[in-house]
Amino acid sequence: MGGVLFALVTVPLCTAVLIMLVPSRYPQLVRYVALVSAGIQFALSLIVFFAYEFQGGRGLRFGFRLDWLENVGFLGKNGISLHLAVDGIAAPLVLLTGLVIFAAVFVSWNISYRNKDFFVLLFLLVAGVFGVFESQDLFFLFFWYEVAVLPMYLLIAVWGASSNFGTFVRTKEYGAMKLVLYLVAGSVLIFIGIFATFVEADRGTFDLPVLGQVQYDSGFQKAVFPFYMIGFGVLAGMWPFHTWSPDGHVAAPTGVSMLHAGVLMKLGAFGILRVGMTLLPEGAEFWAPVLMTLGVIGALYGAISALAQTDLKYMVGYSSVSHMGFVLMGLATMNDIGVSGAVLQMFAHGAMTALMFANVGALYDQAHTRDMTTFGGIAKKMPRHSAFWAIAGLSSLGLPGLAGFIAEFHIFVGTFRAGYYWAGAAGILAAAITATYILRMLARAYFGPLNEKWESLREMRLGEQFAGALLIAFLLFMGLWPTPFIDRISDTVANIPGITS
Repeated sequence: MGGVLFALVTVPLCTAVLIMLVPSRYPQLVRYVALVSAGIQFALSLIVFFAYEFQGGRGLRFGFRLDWLENVGFLGKNGISLHLAVDGIAAPLVLLTGLVIFAAVFVSWNISYRNKDFFVLLFLLVAGVFGVFESQDLFFLFFWYEVAVLPMYLLIAVWGASSNFGTFVRTKEYGAMKLVLYLVAGSVLIFIGIFATFVEADRGTFDLPVLGQVQYDSGFQKAVFPFYMIGFGVLAGMWPFHTWSPDGHVAAPTGVSMLHAGVLMKLGAFGILRVGMTLLPEGAEFWAPVLMTLGVIGALYGAISALAQTDLKYMVGYSSVSHMGFVLMGLATMNDIGVSGAVLQMFAHGAMTALMFANVGALYDQAHTRDMTTFGGIAKKMPRHSAFWAIAGLSSLGLPGLAGFIAEFHIFVGTFRAGYYWAGAAGILAAAITATYILRMLARAYFGPLNEKWESLREMRLGEQFAGALLIAFLLFMGLWPTPFIDRISDTVANIPGITS
């Protein structure tokens, strides 16, 4: 099974190379190569998720290792290796990545301008995401993290769209540059934390299982944990370092927005948990109140900001900041139910926000506007599209039977159990505000009398409908039968140092 993990990293890389070899005069061939590759990645991610329970034992599974540098200078015996494995936290996120890239290829089918270059960068990004979720070596985790982030600049700056706000124009180049500057600044902090941990451990290796066995000085943990918390937190949309996120979401093409909000933001929260909390549990416990406070502010701020938007894509962008605030709240509880809820929220939010951005893109392709105030009665012309929006929105506001409810229930229970009563109350308020802007948007844009201006609207393309149905299937899967997710996640969370039951 270790070969499956290696394939998940190499298949998108090989696809990028293969697409480079396809002559540009065959854009349809490029699309089919991308679709076959994305289908393979989705299938492999399903294998990883469902086979996880069938390999006995606790902890890491499906191990794969290729030694890269050993016996080199100060690195010592172990050195650096491409060490891949998954645990109960990574397995659902690997599945999420395979799901979203498969859906994103269908949504990106009609991209005609330099579609060859677009898919090369898209698969390079996805290889980086799989690499982060699977890496058990800090050096390669950071390497794949950068591979996942850097293609975003070109994907947004070349294939994105600028936004007009009256006389004010927010260009796609602005959104792309802002995103990259923020994320690179966060990467600097992560880089400092990694080398500080490497030197302090004095084991001559970046291997996470080895570094996790070291008992670090309490003062060191408290000093270094903020580098991981803020460094990874920037990508997780942590307030007040979140402002790149809505602008980046809005400027990006639809398929990239799906990956950006659906998967990339999860790398930040995953990094805090996998690296910061696992290696430095005393530091995590010391800084947990700060992380909880920032998470609560993010949840409320994002929800209130989404309530103020009339642009559908900005509404979803700020909604992502709010829901990632819930993830940070769950991590800050430092108990098993809250942290499990944070991981569940990563999956739930990834699927539902990818569906939301797919819906916005499908509508914008026909209407060429995202201003919800200009619409009305769209459900009469696009019933399936409207149903997809309703299901994504209901999951976002936490309707029982959908994935969002399962995740938020765990987070709020964990928050109250940890004694953060004020945070739990504020989180519930943020969820109520979420219900307000979701239901208002549906009422204003999709129901009521049809605006005659939109008589020409037609249903989503079949590929977009398939992508939406696939995402909904997993929202229902987790919402109606959460056991496969909870069992995998809780088993791993219970073994993280510093996490209480």
